[in-house]
Amino acid sequence: MDRPNLAERQGDRWRPPALEPGRTALGRLAAAARRFFDLQAGSGFADVEHLVASARGKVIDVGCGAQPYRALLPAGTSYVGLDIDDAATRFGYAVPDTVHFDGGRWPEATRDADVVLCTEVLEHVLDPRAMLAEAHGALRPGGRLLLTVPFAARWHFVPHDYWRFTPSSLKHLLEGAGFRDVVVWARGNALTVACYKAMALVLPLLMPQNVSAGKGAALRLLGLPTVPPFVALAVVANLSLRARGGDDCLGYTVTATRPEAA
Repeated sequence: MDRPNLAERQGDRWRPPALEPGRTALGRLAAAARRFFDLQAGSGFADVEHLVASARGKVIDVGCGAQPYRALLPAGTSYVGLDIDDAATRFGYAVPDTVHFDGGRWPEATRDADVVLCTEVLEHVLDPRAMLAEAHGALRPGGRLLLTVPFAARWHFVPHDYWRFTPSSLKHLLEGAGFRDVVVWARGNALTVACYKAMALVLPLLMPQNVSAGKGAALRLLGLPTVPPFVALAVVANLSLRARGGDDCLGYTVTATRPEAA
């Protein structure tokens, strides 16, 4: 068969820009625009923004990347950004005050947490059961896990993207790790996904990567007529996120609780 062996792929053909928090007025505007057009990032950010509004105490942001959610936390919370030692080489993230670990047991700095935040990370973990067990162990009794995972999403950060989870598998994994009160919400529906996929066809034209300057300019010129429909698709998709979630969706947002001690 004249098809490539994807098991040997070691990199992305096109990679979305890093999700930055926006530390200046212009940066915050750029981040907001990014979330409007990047439906995966925007839908997850909106859910996290709502859910962390009531956070108190110590918050562990596992797989924190560039720490885009840190600024959403209420005043008085204690934040610990946690990421793997090779986050810079695998995912392009290197933030100075991040606590790094080898991907196994979490360091002592994460213990006695009130909230563990884990956004778009679980699909990059080879052993999700072990990771969720660490999250459970890091939480105080009564502590809360806030988790987001993609569903209708492209293979990304190749080859470090291993899984897609359903609500059934999430419930199974979380309860197996000792969590209770598992709640899973869908982000978007079939219309959202259709818009997302159509936009994905256009992005390599508007934002070409790994090509010469001449070819990049030609691709952008070719992509110019697609800008109005691209924007229209983004508007429709963002409006569709206000509707009930569907069985075909961008991803899932999950909350779960470590039970109080007996």
